[in-house]
Amino acid sequence: MKREKPQLIINGRRLDGRAPQDLRPIKIEVGVLKNADGSAIVEIGNTKVLAAVYGPREVVPKHQEQIDRAIIRCRYRMLSFSTPGERKSPAPSRREIELSKVIREALEPAILSYQFPRTAIDIYVEVINADGGTRTAGITAASLALADAGIPMLDLVAAVAVGKVNGVIVLDLNEVEDMYGEADMPVAAMPSLKRITMLQLNGVLTPDEFRQALALALDGINRIYQLQKDALRRKYVEASE
Repeated sequence: MKREKPQLIINGRRLDGRAPQDLRPIKIEVGVLKNADGSAIVEIGNTKVLAAVYGPREVVPKHQEQIDRAIIRCRYRMLSFSTPGERKSPAPSRREIELSKVIREALEPAILSYQFPRTAIDIYVEVINADGGTRTAGITAASLALADAGIPMLDLVAAVAVGKVNGVIVLDLNEVEDMYGEADMPVAAMPSLKRITMLQLNGVLTPDEFRQALALALDGINRIYQLQKDALRRKYVEASE
């Protein structure tokens, strides 16, 4: 039986009280795992994602190494308790394999991999709690973990999703909005270079709606980028004191 689509915007406000252009509350911490070369945890609303980076390190198996650059490997995984209802299987799902590739491709343009030929940089993204926007939170966290690991990068990569809900373009969709909205568009970018590294669209937007959504996404990305820099600054200021 098909569930009835709920009214997601009432009197200009979304179900969680936000205006269309509002981000959910964001918490970011860098260097949370002692045994990783770099790590970060990002909480966006009820979505909580942990990222860890190991490397540059030896490539195993050896035949995968590249003579002119490091290979970037990424694994995105939703922990079995991260979603409500039935516990998910620990085996990687088709969606997890796809999002591992999406996250890697969003980060690769920022990484100066040519500085580490014949090595591997491994990125692990673990979703602790899922409430929409796990791929964009994963990209944001993984970028910070790379920076924490000292991997040379052109810029940090920040990401957020925009979408259309009850005909209104909104920023930073939660799970309910993602499920019942008319469109969902995750975007990642290197803000200081004004370069988009990922853009996907699920649903239909008119050309005007697309331009509005992209402008809103880039505004949100710039706000998240400032929080990323603040989190890195906090870690290294505290370390120097």
